[in-house]
Parts: sequence; C-alpha cells; structure tokens
Amino acid sequence: MSDAIPYPIELDADGVYRLLPHRGEMQLIESLTVLDHDHYRSRARWSADSAVLRGHFPGMPLVPGVMLVELVAQVAGPGMRAGSPSARRLEGDYLGMLAGIRKCSFRRPVLPQEAVEITVRTRPMSETAAGVSAVLTVDAEEAAQVDILLINTPRQMVEESIVSAARRRA
Repeated sequence: MSDAIPYPIELDADGVYRLLPHRGEMQLIESLTVLDHDHYRSRARWSADSAVLRGHFPGMPLVPGVMLVELVAQVAGPGMRAGSPSARRLEGDYLGMLAGIRKCSFRRPVLPQEAVEITVRTRPMSETAAGVSAVLTVDAEEAAQVDILLINTPRQMVEESIVSAARRRA
C-alpha cells in the first residue's frame, strides 16, 4: 500500500472543525486547500458586526494585526495535520500551536468584509515543529507577510497546561 497523499486535499468546514480547536468568532477559516505537503491556501473575512472589530477602532474598524497572525496559525496547523506526511504520522490528537512570531510586516489595513486570501508555506524544523511563512492579500494586493513557528502539541498536554495555569491563579 502506498503512503502517497493525493494532493490537492480540500477540507470543508467539518474537516477544518475536526483539526482546529477554535469555535465561534475565533475560528477564522471555514475551508482549506492543501496543495502539497508544505503549501496551503485559505480565505477569511471579518463581518462588520464582529465583536473584535467593534472596538478596533470605533468609527474606523480595522482587522487587528494579531488576528492576521492568528489566521496564519489557523491555516498552518490543520494544513500540516492534513497534508504533511510527518504530521500525519503523529499518533493521537495533536493541535498546531503558535509557538513564536518571527517576523511580521503589514502593508495595508484589512477592512471589514474584505476577503483575505492566504498562502502558507511550511519548513520542517523537527518531527513536531515547523517554520511557517505566509503572504496575505486583499484583491491581489499584499496586505501582510507573516513568519511564525508552529509546534504540533498533544491536545492533552495543552489541556493540562491550561488547568495548571488556572490552579496557579486560584
């Protein structure tokens, strides 16, 4: 039996939902195309009535840069789990966790209702870590370039860390 992966892989909302822990307004993508083991594309759009945009900035809403960085992580995590042979071999329930922001540059503001096209490339750094580079465009105009570090982490380890942090605060 061949281990070959048939690219492209199309993930609809249910497919993304299975690989991404985010829900509600924090789930930024609803579909994802895995073009190759290290190449993914998606699209996002923020509604004008989004709670995030209502306060950033009142009367002059802009998508916060931090949301564009989060968008990169939300494309890279499921993209790797679905399309990278090494990430697919990980046994158990893993989450792609944003572990570092290496470089960001914002070229133009992203406004409510604008469709952001995102193209992501990954570079394996270890069995579970990858460097991620992304270009985000709006109407074929570059809006941002983002480089991050993403680590595939067992979901149980993430949950235990959250519980431990909550206990320390209590």
